[in-house]
Amino acid sequence: MKNKKPRVRFAPSPTGELHVGNARTALFNWLFARRYCGDFILRIEDTDESRSDVSYQNNLYEDLKWLSLFWDEGPEKGGSYGPYKQSERLDIYKSYLDSLMGRELVYPCYCTEEELEEERQSLILSKRMPRYMGKCRNLTKAERDKREKEGRRPSYRFKIQSQLIEFEDIIKGKIKFDSESIGDFIIMRSSGTPAYNFAAVIDDYLMAITHVIRGEDHLSNTALQLMLYKALEFTPPFFAHHSLIFGKDHAKLGKRHGSVSISEFRKQGILPEALTNYLGLLGISYPEKREILSLEEMVEYFSLEKISKSGAIFDEEKLFWLNSVYIKNTKLADLVKLLQPFLKKAGFSTGIIDEKHMNDIVELIKPELVRLSDIPEHLEIFFDDKYKITGKAVEILSENDARRVIRFFAEYIKNHDDENERLYSSSIKYVKEKTKKGGKDLFMPIRAALTGKTSGPPLDRVFVMLKKDSILKRLNLFIR
Repeated sequence: MKNKKPRVRFAPSPTGELHVGNARTALFNWLFARRYCGDFILRIEDTDESRSDVSYQNNLYEDLKWLSLFWDEGPEKGGSYGPYKQSERLDIYKSYLDSLMGRELVYPCYCTEEELEEERQSLILSKRMPRYMGKCRNLTKAERDKREKEGRRPSYRFKIQSQLIEFEDIIKGKIKFDSESIGDFIIMRSSGTPAYNFAAVIDDYLMAITHVIRGEDHLSNTALQLMLYKALEFTPPFFAHHSLIFGKDHAKLGKRHGSVSISEFRKQGILPEALTNYLGLLGISYPEKREILSLEEMVEYFSLEKISKSGAIFDEEKLFWLNSVYIKNTKLADLVKLLQPFLKKAGFSTGIIDEKHMNDIVELIKPELVRLSDIPEHLEIFFDDKYKITGKAVEILSENDARRVIRFFAEYIKNHDDENERLYSSSIKYVKEKTKKGGKDLFMPIRAALTGKTSGPPLDRVFVMLKKDSILKRLNLFIR
């Protein structure tokens, strides 16, 4: 890295929303590029026509930008090594296929899906490793012509040579594969589109990628790719396979564990800084066990050698805690702006109150927010049309002593016109004298009646935020 500027790539397939696991891979690549003053390339592997969708591509771009993982080359950006979409590079792959065919390192395969599945099941039943057994490898020209006349369109398979495949992984250490366990694999589909391993090798080489950083589920792909590098006479890049993300049950992270896509976390109101911070903690320990880090701080510390070899557990509660910290540290004006879409979606007419009062309310409930989408349940206590009583509040207010507290509280407020701050303290003093109540027995009924809840921001500050007629209207609901 001292002698050569590193080039890394993030190469997703646009067949779904960006998953947190893939986002973590993108983050690791981005951090590596920034740490060593290299380039971060975005490449779209969109040759799976049946599953690829332009909407997924667009969402991917937006998610990466939202996470501040801006790419140096790729779609929307351009660069000297384009095109950066595999669907626009088909002629390139075809030329390399022809080269391998000319050297008899590849052969056409006419096997149907049904025939391949039958072979696979047969191997499984005989307790052998499922792989292609080379049925079409030694077909004569006449046999191939016959299949062509039957209308079969061939895919093209790479001939596996008996060999031991070894490489030094930056994270995992020495890795070995025996080619005996690998069958001849498809590098070009019958549709004319390249298989993943073939296209990835050609693209990584032509785009001058120096380091391939990806999940350990690609280790077996690396074995195939190294054989292709050798056959194509390409110098392979360095490989680093990081551990995967698992749920708390140690199973591979999936929807049963909750939100798994970046778009879902965005909808919940997770801040991008919190999410990148959390993803950067998965599998890496920082000095002094620090947990709150900016992207710049992660760049300063990052190295592939520091990534743990063991799997990382995705703890949604830890993410939510981090998010609450970032919300608390967000400037008030910025937070109010970020909250607007969530308030609009929940049907709040924030325009009916002045900007200063709205800012004061947000400042008050800011410490209560875990996600931006939580704002409606915290804000509703300040809007009469959104005010509602929870079951726990009803239970507290059903007690006679609680009703007495509310009655005397309302009585004092109705008959006095002090400013809200003085009115609150005076009314509390009055209720204490009349009921001889204190602590929870005094304040919980008042909170329950004023807010409809049994917890929330400091009661005195909530009182100040409410208009007198709203206060009395709510208290009167519980006076018999």
